[in-house]
Parts: sequence; C-alpha cells; structure tokens
Amino acid sequence: MRLTSADQSARPPGQPGGERAFIAGLAIIGGVYVLLIVAMVAADAAFTSPRHILRALGNENIQYAVKLSLISCSLTAILSLWFGVPLGYLLSRFRFPGKGLVEAVLDIPIVLPPLVIGLSLLILFQTPVGRAIDRVIPVTYAVPSVILAQFAVACAFSVQTMRVTFDQINPRSEQVARTLGCSQARAFWLVTLPEARRGLLTAATLAWARALGEFGPILVFSGATRLKTEVLSTSVFLELSVGNLESAVAVSMLMILAAVAVLLVVRWFGSGAALRKAVEP
Repeated sequence: MRLTSADQSARPPGQPGGERAFIAGLAIIGGVYVLLIVAMVAADAAFTSPRHILRALGNENIQYAVKLSLISCSLTAILSLWFGVPLGYLLSRFRFPGKGLVEAVLDIPIVLPPLVIGLSLLILFQTPVGRAIDRVIPVTYAVPSVILAQFAVACAFSVQTMRVTFDQINPRSEQVARTLGCSQARAFWLVTLPEARRGLLTAATLAWARALGEFGPILVFSGATRLKTEVLSTSVFLELSVGNLESAVAVSMLMILAAVAVLLVVRWFGSGAALRKAVEP
C-alpha cells in the first residue's frame, strides 16, 4: 500500500528538537540511577586503599571467609547446573499437568525476602526428617548449611536461565537427530546440550554471583561463626558489628571486584539475552 501525496502532506512534520528533548529526558532520568551506582562504588574505593585490602586479606578470619566463599559458591554453581539443566529443559520442551504450579514454585525463592528463606530452612531442619538428617550429617549452623542456603536461592536463577536458553534453541536439530536413529537422551547430549553451552556458562556464573552475595539465609540458617560458617557477606556484617569500618569496606571491595569479574564473563562469553530474561520476575 502506497501513501498518496495527500496522505503524505497530512502527516505531521517531524520535530527533531522535540525528539532530542525526549531522548535527553530519558537519558537524564536513567543517568541518575547509573550515577548512584557509580557514586557508591567510587565512595567505597575512595574510603579504602590497597593497603587496607591487603591488611584484610592478612586477617585469618577473612582468609577463611574467602576460602569458604570460593568453595561454597563453586559447589553451589555446580549443584545449580545439575538441577537447573533438567528442570529448564522440561519446562521448555514439554507440557504436563501442573506445569504452571511448578513454574510458580520455582519463582518463590526469587521473590521471597532472603530472611524468610533462611528461616524456612531453619524450621525445615527442626522437623523429624530434618533432625534425622542433622544427626547423620550436621547441617544447621555448619558448612553444609551455607551451601544449602546459597543453593536454595541461586538454583532458581539457574533454572530460569536454562529455560530461556532452551527456548532459544530450535528443536528441529534435535528432531532431525532422532530421525537419524538417536534416542531422545542421546539427541539431548549430542545436539541440544552443546548448543546450550553459552547458556550453561551464563547460568553457572549467575548462580555463583548470586551465591556470593547471599547474606540473609546464611545469617539465619548458618549463623556467622568465625572460622566455621563465615563467608564474605557475613564478614562485612561481623566487621561492622565490632566497628571495624575499614575492614568491612575492604571486604566489600573484594566482593565488588568478584561481581565485576563475573559480569564481564557473562557479557563477553555468556548469553546476555538469557541473563536478562532470567532475572525478570
């Protein structure tokens, strides 16, 4: 359909000045939030110094917190992938009764306040089944509780990331593999999973970063015991509680640097679209 000269003359003339003002207004409003984040990070960087960070790293308690954070976050990322891949695949490829309910349940850790998740885990291990598990493998207020508290939240993000990843993969390749004699499991391992490698990296790094920043569930379910259940997030809390602001900020800068590194990995090698959709409520 072509516009006649009369139709074209009836269209309102462009207003470049108005468009520039509109874009400038959007940039100003959005820039305020960006500047707030930059200002917070800059304030932390100005308050501390490499000497403070090195002094914090020389503290035995902080060293233990760094070690436990690296171990627990890595295990959490692995566990999140172990459960996130099958759940994401099922939700992406199949329709089954109660699918909407399952999706709603998986969103609960994302929308619940972190303290509520920690309290729920604590109550769970006060039940007869939880007490029986605790007698065999000490969980509550021990290192396993740190991993479980991180996993309870991080895995939900991993599931959503993997679901979006599988949604973006055309199932035709998998169907062709099955027509060539592959079973559904073999087609998944040989065709679908290799195509989802960018999503796997995104899910793992997102779960790792989410576990690193977890505080509320760990504080309630694991406590903040020095040289036992202390991670970097609880180190900030403990240092603040004794008035050691310099060490608290130094540890915060370590967490910021780790978060930036994770984001760079996701942006450069991961699936940005999967990341954006996964964190949407």
